[in-house]
Amino acid sequence: MLDGSGREAVAVAAVVDVALHGGSAPVGGPAIAERLGQNPRGLEPLLQALSRAGILASSRGRRGGYRLAKARREITAGDILRAVAEEEGEADAAPMLAEVVLPVWREARARALAALDAVTVEALARKAEAAGLAPEPDAPITYAI
Repeated sequence: MLDGSGREAVAVAAVVDVALHGGSAPVGGPAIAERLGQNPRGLEPLLQALSRAGILASSRGRRGGYRLAKARREITAGDILRAVAEEEGEADAAPMLAEVVLPVWREARARALAALDAVTVEALARKAEAAGLAPEPDAPITYAI
């Protein structure tokens, strides 16, 4: 849950990567994985979950990849975390887990998600740009005759 280094953080980073690199063409999963230092096979299930949730749009084929399905300002970190959340198993949970720990965990997660609902991909992309992590814009082509 919100550990900053696990699948949730990687999912947020992947969406920000697509926001930064998905200008004129879809961004390939292997390119995203390389920039994030992730295994492409491990990242693909996250990208698919984000696509199913309507955060990313995917296209297949040689020039396929991922784009944002909505505007950067309309996607929040909370949306991304909900899209890739793994359900907590309670059916076989020991009483200490079911009655004490998991309720506290759910409450903390709800508060964290509420805070992350205020953080947009737009804000994260601007932070990345300010940190020099965005791609250089294509130089305009000029012709001299």
